[in-house]
Amino acid sequence: MIVENHQIAYRNVASKLYNFLPEEIDIALKDFDTILTDHGFHPTGPIFFTIISDPTAEVMTAEIFLPIAESRFSLPKEEEVNFRSYFYVDNLLSTRIIDDFDAQSQVKYWELFDYMKEHNMTQKTPVFVQFKKTNSNRTYAEMSLGVL
Repeated sequence: MIVENHQIAYRNVASKLYNFLPEEIDIALKDFDTILTDHGFHPTGPIFFTIISDPTAEVMTAEIFLPIAESRFSLPKEEEVNFRSYFYVDNLLSTRIIDDFDAQSQVKYWELFDYMKEHNMTQKTPVFVQFKKTNSNRTYAEMSLGVL
């Protein structure tokens, strides 16, 4: 199911660009979390990322984001981490991946693009993926695409 008019909004968001093999995404996510926590920052929201590269590329390029408690941000330049005091993207198409993330992520990715084309919309953002938990602590992913 595709939902229209979804939004992503967080305060105090750190981010970093990564290049990795798709099956190594967990390594990149853990690396980013470790960089921030090792420097004394405290996550306040779910980690999420945007897929910048072609989804069929052998090496994936993604920007990984993590909301943090701190409003002041300073890291050594070599860490290559960016900071935004506010992160907001609206007018997103969104869908959920509940099980079998590896297989379903490709299916849901193309569903978003098919929906966009069928409704004569234009892509305005790369695809965003947010990892969230239900009240019963079950992990799922929301995949979103900004459109006009």
